[in-house]
Amino acid sequence: MNIALISMRPKIADKKNNIKKLSDYIETNNADMFIFGEITLTGYRCKDELRELAEPIDGPSITTLRKIAQKKKCYIIFGMPLKDPKITGIIHNAAILIHPDGKVDTYEKWFLPTFGPFEEKLYFDEGERLPVFETKYGKIGILICYDLYFPEISKAYSLQGADIIICISASPSTTRQFFETLLPARAIENTTFLIYTNIVGTQEDLVFWGGSQAYDPFGKQIIKAPYFKESIITFSIDRNMLELARTNRPVTRDIRSEIYQDLYDLSRRKNIKNIHSPSQEEQK
Repeated sequence: MNIALISMRPKIADKKNNIKKLSDYIETNNADMFIFGEITLTGYRCKDELRELAEPIDGPSITTLRKIAQKKKCYIIFGMPLKDPKITGIIHNAAILIHPDGKVDTYEKWFLPTFGPFEEKLYFDEGERLPVFETKYGKIGILICYDLYFPEISKAYSLQGADIIICISASPSTTRQFFETLLPARAIENTTFLIYTNIVGTQEDLVFWGGSQAYDPFGKQIIKAPYFKESIITFSIDRNMLELARTNRPVTRDIRSEIYQDLYDLSRRKNIKNIHSPSQEEQK
């Protein structure tokens, strides 16, 4: 399986330019799977324009890339603002997976950062599904950027048999060290390949660092793209490593299901406390 990671510099709110760049990368290179970053279609700092730029799953941008995937017989993964199929006015920060036969799958970002320079909960609704996608190269789970900080999602994918976890990202330079710490950890603790793509360039007050990279199931780095530079890198993976890693570190076998009930109870207790923490007067 030959994989291409593209650290692309999208233009803010310019779908026409960005879809052309996406298409050019795919049509002028050969790979079984092309992976782009978070919100590559529109750029990250679109703010209120995101609602106007969002498209449905059968919109023009996905339709264009479906035709290219069928022509090139390849998989394509990229990020975009996606309209909710059921509720008008609701949009998601989504990852789109297009299969070589034109089939389209989606993953909607679970954890939306809304602190510091990030304002995602102002525009997007949270995802609720944790799908694992079947491909001819194995099962794939997808994360979007901040999702990486929550190991429960990656664990949910590995428990469903994921062989590859892909994280598409719009990570600014201030968070690079965190991502480069967490990426190999997620690979090791789930014995999966971990693939990461990040956008690059400056958008308003954020500088995205690129540096797309991949890790094997032992946490060893396979490849890394340059920082702060638009690039495409390609590599292949050996799926035989999965059995070797899972024999040597059988974390999926050894997981104890009761811990998830305990975590649920602890989380509920914390959330209930946050909803109503009695004042000193109320306690009297």
